[in-house]
Amino acid sequence: MRILLLSHYFEPEDGAPQRRWHALLQRFVQAGHEVHVICPPPHHPTGRMAARHRKTAGKYRYRVTEYGAHIYRVSYLWHNGHIATRTLDHLWVAFASMRAAFALRLIRGFRPDVVIATAPGLPTLLAGHSVARLLRAPLVAEMRDAWPDLVSYTPGLVRGQGFIGRFKHLVHEKVTSLQQTAAHVVTTTSGFAEVLRLRGIERVTVIRNGTLLRQYEALPPRESDHPELRVLYIGTIGRSQGLDVLLRAASRLREAGLPASVRIVGSGADIPRLRRLNAQLGHPVELMPQVPASAVFDHYLWADTCVVSLRDWEPFSWTVPSKLYELLAAGRHISALVAGESADLVIETASGDVVSPGDDESLARLWTELIRDPSRLQRDGGGRAWIAEHVDFDRIAEQYLDLLDSVSERAAAY
Repeated sequence: MRILLLSHYFEPEDGAPQRRWHALLQRFVQAGHEVHVICPPPHHPTGRMAARHRKTAGKYRYRVTEYGAHIYRVSYLWHNGHIATRTLDHLWVAFASMRAAFALRLIRGFRPDVVIATAPGLPTLLAGHSVARLLRAPLVAEMRDAWPDLVSYTPGLVRGQGFIGRFKHLVHEKVTSLQQTAAHVVTTTSGFAEVLRLRGIERVTVIRNGTLLRQYEALPPRESDHPELRVLYIGTIGRSQGLDVLLRAASRLREAGLPASVRIVGSGADIPRLRRLNAQLGHPVELMPQVPASAVFDHYLWADTCVVSLRDWEPFSWTVPSKLYELLAAGRHISALVAGESADLVIETASGDVVSPGDDESLARLWTELIRDPSRLQRDGGGRAWIAEHVDFDRIAEQYLDLLDSVSERAAAY
């Protein structure tokens, strides 16, 4: 097949969507398919492109990756991380992606067998719809989160009345319409797939976020040569994660005189607020900057328990953060502040303990129990076994190719 992917987030950026598509496209090419990607230059999360990427991944650059995918870079808008400027950037890139696809059609006679548009950003779905129509190819709309439902919970749009309320309703209707008109919709969780089916979207397939198990198989068992409980959160530090609960729980342990060392490692829009709160509480948590992928392993070596956290928002009960799969593969005890499908997964695999999202008192109680009974930190490998069976990248690449082949054949039959 000739596959065209439209994505706002792409390598060499480092993040869950970028790692997902690097792994999948590499396997698509290895299986003999021709892969083309239209995307902006790397500028996440800062809104600016690093100077080192200008020659190879700057705007209007074309290159073939080392694994054989054709990458076309479009222009983008600088942003400061706020929702308004990020949305403008998403809209700009979507429009630029449409123009790039049209140019490929006119200049090279390019026509794919299938178009994939992956969201977020949500405007990428609109670009995918237009490109698929122009190039007369079926559209696969990939929803990596519970969109459009999360629009109602997006910081800056919460509890909107009047114009904001109408805007949220309009976005919800438009995204749902794009999902309904796609040849197929991919979700990463069963819960959200069922929500979409209840809305009349029948062609929905669950292809979970993945991870590469062999990257973590060399991680040794937890070291027990220290008296304190070592707690690690590593990943995106956004408002959706609600990480203030970690600071408050750590503060409770300090007040109780219990030995704990808590690290939050990463980048994101919520860092300034967390820094202020950390200072107010007397710095119970060590806030550390984002580290390259090569340094993540060292943090897992240090940790006794790793945190996955989402706010208590209804759409999050239909999602499973990709970070949870990574923690399952790492094999460390998980302190899970999640609900719904994510909580069920932690319990099913016996990979840790579940606490209600946002409940710092219960989290502090859990950590107190782990300090008093460190044997609860030992895991029996259930998480890694589940990863190997369900979401190793080799497996989900096969699932994705089967789906794309089916969509392409169905379109050719009409």
